Amino acid sequence: MKIGVLISGRGSNLQSLIDATAEPGFPAAIALVISNIPDVYGLERAKLAGIPTRVVDHKSFAGDKAAFEDALHAELSAAGVELVCLAGFMRLLSAGFVNRWHDKLINIHPSLLPAYKGLHTHQRAIEAGEKFGGCTIHFVRPAMDDGPIILQAPVPIIAGDTPDTLATRVLVEEHRIYPEAVRLIASGRVRVDGERALVDQNK
Repeated sequence: MKIGVLISGRGSNLQSLIDATAEPGFPAAIALVISNIPDVYGLERAKLAGIPTRVVDHKSFAGDKAAFEDALHAELSAAGVELVCLAGFMRLLSAGFVNRWHDKLINIHPSLLPAYKGLHTHQRAIEAGEKFGGCTIHFVRPAMDDGPIILQAPVPIIAGDTPDTLATRVLVEEHRIYPEAVRLIASGRVRVDGERALVDQNK
């Protein structure tokens, strides 16, 4: 399965996908990495791995979100992308774009959704006295941080945790479950029933 990865920064989750797809027998390959910001380190990671890159700078579209998303769609389609992975992509996508890639667009979020959508997830979980933070891989829907959940990884919140210390431990789990979600989808082991993602554990 050809995947496209959208980034806006250093690309640590991108690196986990690069490493996974380099393993023998992994059922997906990265066909294209797109950043909406020029010169971010994630682009360098892709180039070092020999993966094609593009910059589709949202600032070049003078606030025309539809034109920006049309350019993203055109690049992904031209590369033959079958699954789009958001990996630190810091632009909210419109319903039009999301619906064009319905059930072919996934995201990683640093909380156990549906809890703590949006920003500052670790700080909010700590302040609420939660016992666990974590991360979620989900299919994208037009509403922010919404959609069928594919995989989750809980991370205990321990005494003295700060948002930074918790984020560091959650990131380890992000790097583990994002490639696993891609592997499951590319292997045909995930199907969407209504707003639930059902994972076949038996194959």
